[in-house]
Amino acid sequence: MEKKTSNKAWFLVIPALIMVLIAAALPMAAVVNYSVQDVFAGDRFVWVGTRWFQEVLRSPDFQASLFRSLAFSAIVLCIEVPLGLFVATRMPDKGMMSNIYIVLMAIPLLTPWLVVGFVWKVLVDVDAGLLGATFAGLGLNYDLDNVFVAWATIVLMDVWHWTSLIALLCYAGLQSIPFAYYQAAEVDGASGWAVFRYIQIPKIKHVLLIAVLLRFMDSFMIYTEPFLLTRGGPAKSTTFLSLDLVQTASIQFDLGEAGAMSIIYFLIILLVCWSLFNIMMRRNG
Repeated sequence: MEKKTSNKAWFLVIPALIMVLIAAALPMAAVVNYSVQDVFAGDRFVWVGTRWFQEVLRSPDFQASLFRSLAFSAIVLCIEVPLGLFVATRMPDKGMMSNIYIVLMAIPLLTPWLVVGFVWKVLVDVDAGLLGATFAGLGLNYDLDNVFVAWATIVLMDVWHWTSLIALLCYAGLQSIPFAYYQAAEVDGASGWAVFRYIQIPKIKHVLLIAVLLRFMDSFMIYTEPFLLTRGGPAKSTTFLSLDLVQTASIQFDLGEAGAMSIIYFLIILLVCWSLFNIMMRRNG
């Protein structure tokens, strides 16, 4: 006898979907409205069509900020994905040590962005910070006014904060692999690299894809940490697209330009995520 399925459970999800739709649709509608109009004195609107989009795309500051954001995302992904995968493969499979590793990995993830920025701001301080004082003791000048030092500090901070996310996701994927695969590999005399290449990576490719997409979106939208550490300096070298957008909207109060920039920002994230998803699925499929 065929068992009947009921879809009544979906009705329990409808209120949450409605709330999410409202929370996402209303701000988006306001941004779209601002992006096609010029705002005077906060309450007078003049239709300008696509003028703001054209000005934003032609702006050298926007192009430079976009390049910096993409470069930062590429750098942290190239570091965090291999490092997180390495940590996941070295974590114990079970037992007390496994629980300890998971807790330690979760600590950076539970730290708010604001706290991370303040902690690293103190850490690199030459007079009071452990890292800054250590470099000063070695005769090295740890100066955030140096472009390389500013970038290295932000990248290192992001690696400390988010590598554990990739490690935990990969660890969960590795734990879901049936033990029979490892037994078959042992019988065939497969090396550790062969097990990693032909068993572990193919079995966690979808988890790895989710980790890459999550980290790209988050790193591309980074704001709080570089704002607290460098304020976008020195000489705008760490002014990412998020900082440029906030400055345009809240400091310059160019709401039309900021609205157009927000939509372009959103479309870039969608395009890059869609491209990464298709490329990785095609290669791993």
